[in-house]
Amino acid sequence: MAEQVSFQRHMIVAGLLVQDDRVLLGQRSASREWFPGVWDLPGGHIEDGETPGEALQRELREELGIEVPDPGKEYLARVVTDASDLTVWLITEWTGIPINASPIEHDQIAWFESSQMSSIDLALEFYEALITDALGRASTTDRLEVFDSQRGAD
Repeated sequence: MAEQVSFQRHMIVAGLLVQDDRVLLGQRSASREWFPGVWDLPGGHIEDGETPGEALQRELREELGIEVPDPGKEYLARVVTDASDLTVWLITEWTGIPINASPIEHDQIAWFESSQMSSIDLALEFYEALITDALGRASTTDRLEVFDSQRGAD
């Protein structure tokens, strides 16, 4: 009889914060298990009992010290692999000034222009196109959806 393997996909949310034609990214701490030392969108795992929107609000509060309105269901991008399900929202309004409120997560945070995307080490390959596209428009209703059952999280 074959042994059944229990598998749970990591449910992840992220915010693409845009202000003055720049995007806010965090450089993941070198000690992080996933994607150490690279630039990433702020966000994290959905906890039990949370909706994706609630998780995004909590993560941005914990990591950046800001409050964002409920992002709703109109996400900017969704990428599903065997190991993870990542939903990204475009965030253009918040209360507070973003700070590195969680230095355990990020060594630093910084604002970047579209022209800088190709010169930094981004956590995920598709971020450059997503960020460049988002910065090219004031708002968007188009969504990117990628379902890749052949790739897992590294």
